[in-house]
Amino acid sequence: MAISAQPHPLLTATPRRPALRHLGPNWYATVMGTAIVANAGAALPVDAPGLRAAYTTVWALSVLMLTGLLAARAGHWAQHRDQARTHLLDPAVAPFYGCLAMALLAVGGGTAAVGGDVVGAGAALAAAAALWCAGTAVGLVTAVAIPYLMVVRHRVDPAAASPVWLLPVVSPMVSAALGPQLIPHLPEGQWREAMLLGCYAMFGLSLLATLLMLPLIFARLVHHGPLPLVLTPTLFLVLGPLGQSTTAVNALADVAPGAIGAPYAHAFGAFAVLYGVPVMGFALLWLALAVALVVRAVRNGMTFAMTWWAFTFPVGTCVTGATGLARHTGLDAFSWLAVALYAVLVTAWAVAAVRTLRGLLGGALLAAPSAPRPMTARTT
Repeated sequence: MAISAQPHPLLTATPRRPALRHLGPNWYATVMGTAIVANAGAALPVDAPGLRAAYTTVWALSVLMLTGLLAARAGHWAQHRDQARTHLLDPAVAPFYGCLAMALLAVGGGTAAVGGDVVGAGAALAAAAALWCAGTAVGLVTAVAIPYLMVVRHRVDPAAASPVWLLPVVSPMVSAALGPQLIPHLPEGQWREAMLLGCYAMFGLSLLATLLMLPLIFARLVHHGPLPLVLTPTLFLVLGPLGQSTTAVNALADVAPGAIGAPYAHAFGAFAVLYGVPVMGFALLWLALAVALVVRAVRNGMTFAMTWWAFTFPVGTCVTGATGLARHTGLDAFSWLAVALYAVLVTAWAVAAVRTLRGLLGGALLAAPSAPRPMTARTT
């Protein structure tokens, strides 16, 4: 049986009674979207009085959000194990487990970038390393486990293809993009080179998995029309692997000279530009297409849902990708692109955060769904 086109209760719900039972893994997107505001802002090629303090405040907020959400999700697994299992067996929900890894990694990246101003450089580095290791481990497991469930347990058809499918396989790319923060702090020689090439391996893992899924997503749009209104914002998720991979190759090129021999270090620097510029061009093409489809959805009555957080983290990765290209090419055009995209990111984050807070206070976002969703997983 194919997945229904009706909105999923994790994405939108009719107000009933707020309960921890209905707190799904998609909530980690709020942490990702908040942390990237700090990470991308700290990386911008511009500076002004008070900006670093603002980024640090947003990073601190992301730490609090991650801590609270981890505790809440632990309570969800302890008290509502049946519902947690249902989430894993639901092909519309299981991919959101990729958000856990990216939330850990994004907060860790912010800790390395600005956390030292609050807790000290040594503590910030230790926390960033711990979060990177935890996020990477969770991400690698998720990148295998969720596709395995899609093959063995979930039952889907081409009409059910969604950008949400990218979430489990993008998290290793986030590890590849943030790993370079740690490389200069490792012992010279084998440790640095192993970390550098390990990040490149995760870059390749995520990139090739993304290339497998993107044709399915575009074919679904062409053959079956626009996504349901509530899912339309997820089109922005395609920007994630594009912007994050551009960020990764540029960040790895920055640290390559201190981690690997000269011939390869120079090649990695050239690859950062040769790869990043075309991919950023495609990212802008997809951004224009996604914006057009979102405008269409708004005109057709699209209202707020948790999927609006898709407007944040993927755009943030394009900010860091453009910043990396500005650094390696010296072109002011990439700097202005990064600043313009950052303005979009901050606006999207503010809107999503306010609407989410309103939904939490009103009880709608944690309410029981008005009608149960039929199970779509195989029984064998």
